[in-house]
Amino acid sequence: MTANDEQEQRRRRQAAWRGSHRVLERRGMDGTVGEGLAALAAGAGSVHDPDSAVDVYGNGVVADLERRVAGLLGTEAAAFFPTGTMAQQVALRCWAERTGDATVALHPLAHPELHENGSLGTVSGLRTVHPTAAPRMPSAEEVREFPEPFGTLMLELPLRDAGFVLPTWDELEETVAAARERDAVVHLDGARLWECTEHLTRGLQEIAALADSVYVSFYKSLGGLSGAALAGPATLVEEARVWRHRYGGQVFQQYPAALSALIGLEKELPRLPSYVAHAKVVAGAMAEGFAQAGVAWFRVRPEPPHTHQFQVWLPYGAEALDEASLRQAEETGVTLFRRWTEGTTGLPPGVSVTEVTVAEAGLEWSAEDVREAVAGFVGYLG
Repeated sequence: MTANDEQEQRRRRQAAWRGSHRVLERRGMDGTVGEGLAALAAGAGSVHDPDSAVDVYGNGVVADLERRVAGLLGTEAAAFFPTGTMAQQVALRCWAERTGDATVALHPLAHPELHENGSLGTVSGLRTVHPTAAPRMPSAEEVREFPEPFGTLMLELPLRDAGFVLPTWDELEETVAAARERDAVVHLDGARLWECTEHLTRGLQEIAALADSVYVSFYKSLGGLSGAALAGPATLVEEARVWRHRYGGQVFQQYPAALSALIGLEKELPRLPSYVAHAKVVAGAMAEGFAQAGVAWFRVRPEPPHTHQFQVWLPYGAEALDEASLRQAEETGVTLFRRWTEGTTGLPPGVSVTEVTVAEAGLEWSAEDVREAVAGFVGYLG
């Protein structure tokens, strides 16, 4: 596909998603610049004094956001970062210097391993090892018996590329304890930590207290424009601010991103438990719909979902599945699935995967609505 073909396909997708009257999730990135600015202006006054001065190099509304995050997570301090990639690089680099060990134990499906172009090693001089390759968090036994030394254990909660999977609370406590036995520090990749409370049956502060540091994202589940925070001990955060500047993250003004994050914390965070609960209804109905439609093989992973996001696997090429998804959206105004990929790590040959997110718009779907949409989608596969 040429660059022009891809641009045209992107325009087609955007038009289909925007034109759909029924979706499981409406994303800010599907809107226009004007719509985004209007939404930000409409919500900003409820979370921050609009007559206050704009931020300059991290003061003002950015500092307010940092204090809010530290309070929510129960940590001494938090620092705003323009990206989660930078926040985690800095956190892991700081811990390597403090422990004297540049080796980080993490999952091979973790974000730094799959989606950051080898940045931990190339930029920060860190080395990674993998206590397990199973599509789940490493167990306490795997951490305890891993034959190589490491200074930091990084746990991604949930593990997105395994299907947004989470451990049980007991399993998480045991794995952290095993790392402590090895004198390793524990860092949580909590890009989607906000929605983990239901499955783990614990509040944000109790979850964060297990670790030495935690990173959270503001755009993945909260609908912010961009940005992340690194939270932990005040001395670590102070050091992280220095490295943030060195990595080019000391941005002159960031009030649009900070305001959108505060709006997300105010409006979306309290709704996440309802999204998680309804995702179980949607996932179960999808499985029923594929079975009723005569699809011989499929997977909904995990079933039931651990958060408000999950994967669907189907034995077709991604191009055919994308076309079926688009035609359904264009011709019926129903967007059930968005993008499909194949050749992904962990997938069987000939199988494609998509990620499903259930948010506010998805609460309107009944189980029967989902089953009908699945039947319609399968019809477009021919």
